[in-house]
Amino acid sequence: MNELRKDLSPTVLSGRVEMRTPDEVSAMLALKACGWGSKRIAAELGCSRNTVKRWLAEGGWCAAKAQQRPRALDGLEAWLGERFRRHAGNADVVRQELAAELGIAVSLRTIERAVAHLRQELRAEACATVRFETRPGQQLQIDFGERRVAIGNQMEKVFFFVATLGYSRRLHARAYRGARQEHWFDGMESCFGAFGGMPEEVLLDNARALIQHHDPVSREVVVNPKLHAFARHCGFKVKACAPYRARTKGKDERGVGYVKKNAVAGRRFESFAALEAHLDAWTREVADIRLHGTTGEAPRLRFDRDEAHALRPAAGIPPFLASRELVRKVTSDCSVEVDGNAYSVPWTLIGERVTVIVAGPDLRVQHAGQDVARHALRSGRHGRVADPAHFAGIGRRRAVCPMPEVPTLLRPLSEYDAVAGGSW
Repeated sequence: MNELRKDLSPTVLSGRVEMRTPDEVSAMLALKACGWGSKRIAAELGCSRNTVKRWLAEGGWCAAKAQQRPRALDGLEAWLGERFRRHAGNADVVRQELAAELGIAVSLRTIERAVAHLRQELRAEACATVRFETRPGQQLQIDFGERRVAIGNQMEKVFFFVATLGYSRRLHARAYRGARQEHWFDGMESCFGAFGGMPEEVLLDNARALIQHHDPVSREVVVNPKLHAFARHCGFKVKACAPYRARTKGKDERGVGYVKKNAVAGRRFESFAALEAHLDAWTREVADIRLHGTTGEAPRLRFDRDEAHALRPAAGIPPFLASRELVRKVTSDCSVEVDGNAYSVPWTLIGERVTVIVAGPDLRVQHAGQDVARHALRSGRHGRVADPAHFAGIGRRRAVCPMPEVPTLLRPLSEYDAVAGGSW
């Protein structure tokens, strides 16, 4: 018992009540059961008699209850939660409004501790995405992704158009050297041809080439006029995902990553045509027959069984040729630049402004309402397309004017010497 007393260091909790260890309290109860009185137990354990009485009354050891001090933010939990959400998790703004409106001045750290659980909720809300399923033939999701690919002896930036059917998860991928409006339209037409039909609606993000404005509050969408014409031509509805919430297109967002990380990752291609051929083969032999992680079925099997007949047939609908009208100034090398390539025009138009019309595979240059040049549209960048007829006559020298004849003198110089009184 003396050894036990040496190891104990009683601590005063409040007033004169001493906090004892569980072993001490057990010893008090054991000695009490042996008939010892509280005074004798206190003398044996080296504590006060009241301490012994208290623990005997408790009937066993229990942890001390810490005193709760009043906090400055008690009762303001609802107010803090509302302001914290209103200001998107900015605790310092909440601290400023707390002082200005309620007259309570606390440190920023105090506010951060009070709203720590709310900050975790905001993070969860930002990351949470509700999975939605569409019926067969209802929706097609489209997007572009870019990646540098080894083509030939150099790395080139390639843009991948990926379309994913919402029900079967069957996808269609195309490679382009850009992500302009005509590439979007060509990708969709290619997709409709590959699937043999068109869905009711096409879901896309807020790309500048397609969507002019999308208000995040009212959700009002202003579609590019050419996309509107293309949708009416094909017969589908345009649906844009929420601004700054691209993953609401979830299926297609994963489809783009699947193409970049599986179809082309770590591969080298001899030419751009080889890359396109590889994408077609990869779609048939890998993407269409893989076991999809969500549906548990192969996309091609699910498409043939449930979705192929639900698409509106695309046969008989003529292609929609996207065209662009650009204004360019003819440079000193007798050309205009379009999409990184130079196209020649007659040299007599150097310095003039001309209209460039890009329609399908053709490029036309007009001046004063008349066609002055026509070229086949070139892929890639830093190329030059020239028509020799545009440079005819540019090297011709101007005619040299003959020198005027020197008139002969009417009198000899000797006469002038005689009059002047000497020789010149």
